[in-house]
Amino acid sequence: MSTDAPDSPWSASVLTLYPEMFPGPLGASLAGQALRRRIWSLQTVNIRDFATDKHRKVDDTPAGGGPGMVLRADVADLALEHVLQPGERRPILYLTPRGRPLTQKRVKELAEGPGIVLFCGRFEGVDERLVEARQLEEVSLGDFVLSGGEIAALALLDAAIRLLPGVMGKAESGVEESFSGGLLEYPHYTRPRLWRGREIPPVLLSGDHGRIAAWRREQAEHVTRERREDLWAAYRARRDEQE
Repeated sequence: MSTDAPDSPWSASVLTLYPEMFPGPLGASLAGQALRRRIWSLQTVNIRDFATDKHRKVDDTPAGGGPGMVLRADVADLALEHVLQPGERRPILYLTPRGRPLTQKRVKELAEGPGIVLFCGRFEGVDERLVEARQLEEVSLGDFVLSGGEIAALALLDAAIRLLPGVMGKAESGVEESFSGGLLEYPHYTRPRLWRGREIPPVLLSGDHGRIAAWRREQAEHVTRERREDLWAAYRARRDEQE
């Protein structure tokens, strides 16, 4: 079964063999509130509904031999054809371990667009001819393998939805967080002032906003340098270029 076509300003269509996994956690918290307020809409499409044989078969053995099964291009394309509207402007993202790593920059671009179409991979993947014919944008969450693209799709959607206007409580909520300036986020503290012998850093209680900003920048740089050499190198290169 397929849900109704999206009808909100930012719409997501998800093609999957397991539509019951959606909205899942996206039906709770900020994303769920935004869904109910129609800030975004969700359409789920079961790829199996477009199988053409009586057994509703969506996969077959790999050409050339090898383990596993491959999603058929003809069945997957029929599912995509059902979703795509005339003049469709939403990018089609294919969740796969071999895709380009998802970045906050790309998430922001997706949130600023009309929405997205997500194709959730399964088995060994989908026939390459579909990727080529439909110009699917291959996206990965990282260097690890999941059972399918559904969990990755949920994560991608959550990252984009929280950036939509009206979803987060304050417009500035997303300004100073990890990756926004090429750095990981600085550490946070709140009451009580003293906990298990550990105090809130005095500078955060000073009321001096200039010193607080400088401390946070220093901490963000330290965390990034220690944990993400790739981000730190890119940040240093940009800073040197600006200087």
